[in-house]
Formats: sequence, C-alpha cells, structure tokens
Amino acid sequence: MRFLHVADLHIGKVVNDFSMLEDQKFVLEQIAGMARANSVDAVVIAGDIYDRAIPPGEAVALFDAFLTKLAGQGTKTIMISGNHDSPERIGFGADLLCKQGVHIGAVVKKELDRAVFKEDGVETEFVLLPFVKPAWLGVRNSGEAVSLLLSAYWQEEACRGYGDGKMPGGMQAGAGDGAEPEDRAETAGKKNRVLVTHFFVTDGGREPELSDSESTIHVGGLDNVDAGLFEGFDYVALGHIHKSQQIGGRPVWYAGAPLKYSFGETAQTKAVLLVETGREGLKEVRKLEIRPLREMRKVKGTLKEILDGADGAMGQGGQDYIQAILTDRGELIDPIGTIRSVYPNVMQIVREEPDSSFRLNKDGGNQSRILAEKKDTLALFEAFYQEVRDNDLSVEGKKALVDIVKELEG
Repeated sequence: MRFLHVADLHIGKVVNDFSMLEDQKFVLEQIAGMARANSVDAVVIAGDIYDRAIPPGEAVALFDAFLTKLAGQGTKTIMISGNHDSPERIGFGADLLCKQGVHIGAVVKKELDRAVFKEDGVETEFVLLPFVKPAWLGVRNSGEAVSLLLSAYWQEEACRGYGDGKMPGGMQAGAGDGAEPEDRAETAGKKNRVLVTHFFVTDGGREPELSDSESTIHVGGLDNVDAGLFEGFDYVALGHIHKSQQIGGRPVWYAGAPLKYSFGETAQTKAVLLVETGREGLKEVRKLEIRPLREMRKVKGTLKEILDGADGAMGQGGQDYIQAILTDRGELIDPIGTIRSVYPNVMQIVREEPDSSFRLNKDGGNQSRILAEKKDTLALFEAFYQEVRDNDLSVEGKKALVDIVKELEG
C-alpha cells in the first residue's frame, strides 16, 4: 500500500497578525496533486488539523474542499485529532464519512478505531490513536496513557487470532518506558500495521528537534512517550512536531508541518512523506518537498542596505514573509512602514544592538559597573548611555537631559 503522511496543518493559523489561509490552500492543493501524481491509496493526517479547537468558518470550508477533492479523485483519507483540535468536532459525522472513504479517529475509546485495506492479498491496518490527556484515562502521564491503550489493542488482536495478547517487548498496561521487542512473527501476525498518533515521542530519552512555533510542547515532562511502546508496528505516522524527522533508527516518523510557522524554521525544507508497504512490511519512506506560496525568511542590515538590496525583489521573493534585522544604531522613524514599501509582507522588525549587557561585579552581584562609581545625575546618565548605545551622548542630548532632570527635581 502507498500513502502520504502529513500532519500539523493548523488550518486557520495566524502568524504575526497575518492569516495563513491563502498559503494553506496553496499547500493543500499541492498535497492533493501529489496524491494523484503518485497514485497513493490514502492521505494520512496525524492530527492538529485546525489551529484552534473552535476553528473559523473559512478554515472549516477550506478543509471541507480538501477532503472533497481527495474523495473526488479516489483517494482515501485517514485522520486523527491532535492537541489543538476538538475531538468531538473533528469526529462529527465520522460514521457517515467512513462510507465516503474518510476514516476518522477523533475521540479516544477503549477500543481504538481502525481502517483496514486489502490490496494484492496484503492486509494493511491503520490503528488510530488520537491525542488524549492522561487524566481522561485516569493515568499519570502520556506514556502510561499510550501503553494502556496499545495494551488493550494487542489483547484484542489475540482475540482475533493474532499473537498471544502480549504487547511486543512483554510490556504491561501502564508501563511508561520502552523495551526490547519479542519475535515480531509471534506478536504481530501476518498483516501490516500502521499506527497514526499525535504525541511528543522520545527515543531512549533523546528528544526530537523542535521549532519555535511549537508553543504547547512541554519537553522532558509528563508528555513524553517513548518510541519503544510502538514495537510491533510496521510504521508509525506521528504528528505534533513541526520538523520532519525520524525517531532513532525506528520506523517512527514525524511528517512535520507543511508550512513554516515561525522564523526559527527558515532553514527547514518542508515536505510530506510518501510511505510504501508490501508483503515484508515497510518498503520505503521518501520525502516529497512542498513549495510554499510565500517563503518565510530573514533579511539583515541597516535600513538603507535592506531597501537597496530589495531592488528587483518584487519579481522574486518580494511577497515573502520577512523578518528584518536592523543593525542601525540611531533612532528610526517608522522602519516597518518604510520596509513594507518594498516588502509588503514584512512580519517583524528586530533591532540588533551592540552588546549592552550590564557587567557583573566580582562578588557575583547584578549591580552595574556604572552604579558602583559615584557620579552626579548627568554623569550617571551619560555613562549609562555609553554603556547601552556604545556611543557618547550628543550635546543636544545632554541639554535635553539637563532640562528633564531640572524639571523632575523642581
């Protein structure tokens, strides 16, 4: 079976007051085109479909159009809810949509939802494990929650005639760490299994690489799920982390977000994962690069240098989302408005100043060197200005400062 693995669409997201809907529509159309061009059987969406639990109407309409397009070209959809989604809203009409080839696992149940496909005599089962808070299951952390649900899954498999009902690795329900797998032939049966889930997954304590836009990730805490819990699955389709990456040497992959949602992601190349399974399990995982409608990038220099460097940029990259890092030392009048005349989608202005950190005293205190010296008010402010701006206070500045001090002191 061949499918596309995507995640973290965050439809309806707003970045620095810019709506990303137009960019998301452009990307979703690409994903539908990739599904058609690669003759995939399904598109798997591993959670965080929307950016908010109650998405705006425009976001719902966009996702509806995407699902309709996939169904119209004969591509199945398999999806779960993520931590940004409302499970009940994502799961609305799930039974009806299943008849149209849209398989939804949104609300966690004792028996996990499944989607089963048969092709060329090979059965592929997708096990849908959406995001769930540990408290909802009466356990202490996410590792225990996942272990509890997967333990029940393997026991159900034993009842269906697959294996002996034990979790691979001999793990018990409620265990929170990984273990070495048993012989897969004894526990997995003769079919391919794909787990679709949405958690912060680590591998023996090694954490995945994060991006600035992952504002709800809690590293090193109760949200961690060890990848050892996923033994027995041929492929694990993860959502939650915005950078595409493999976890350890396991068949466990984050697809990553299809768009850049922060300037910390400017060096990343966004992609969807093309996954193929066969009679022997997982055959291939290949990245298909996604081209954004607008890039997210940084430009650096003085205001004049940035304006001069933008000559001709309107034809290529002029519509990109820009973070302008200004190196000017003097005061600037409306820099964002000025830069917007050549880069209309500038999102941020950052002033890069010379090192102006206060020096610590020898005793480790945080009192500035300036304050350690006895100075009158004018001399104190002059020294402070020199420390912060790395420049002398001008004659006009001194005069203005004297007038202010006199006024304050009456």
